[in-house]
Amino acid sequence: MTDLVLIAGGSFVLGLSGACMPGPLLTVTIAESLKRGIWAGPLLILGHALLEGAVVVSVFYGFGDWLSKPSVFTVIALIGGLVLIWMAVGMLRGLSRLSLDLTAVRETRLHPVASGALVSLANPYFTLWWATVGLGYLVVAHKAGMIGVVVFYVFHILSDLVWYSLVACSVTLGRNLLSNRVYRGLVGCCAVFLLVFGVYFSWQGVLTITG
Repeated sequence: MTDLVLIAGGSFVLGLSGACMPGPLLTVTIAESLKRGIWAGPLLILGHALLEGAVVVSVFYGFGDWLSKPSVFTVIALIGGLVLIWMAVGMLRGLSRLSLDLTAVRETRLHPVASGALVSLANPYFTLWWATVGLGYLVVAHKAGMIGVVVFYVFHILSDLVWYSLVACSVTLGRNLLSNRVYRGLVGCCAVFLLVFGVYFSWQGVLTITG
């Protein structure tokens, strides 16, 4: 049970760290919220969740046995840890200039569910994240069995749902729910978490080699 709680908490904060950074999905969420209201966030994340669910299933049905090898885990853990540290340093360095522009608009004629999947798929950051960090966390979560993978996925999607629903509410209600000060504080906390998790990932890789 303790392992599942740690997987859930780590997955949520790790997912939130990626979700709260500006990107194509954020601008589409803002545009759709102006047209559809607060439901735009959940609808977009539904499409995003379907895409990520397909990624998780394809990884374990195609590479499950291969990923369980200690040598493969070591490589993934080390690369994932370094990418997390690189991301955290970049977030901290750009923190003072970071702002959440809720007036940005990116027009799309697609249904929000389709937009959520296609915009995510077209984002190079999405591929980079899943090829390194996401894959590494999947391997760690799989140590708790398939239930660990399910918990990882559910709480990863939950972090996206919470963040983009908050953005949609802020746009729709016209209130300053997300000031730049609050936003920078959130990103700063996420960056510190990424640093800690990056070191943890790397250390797990080293332990696998030496153990």
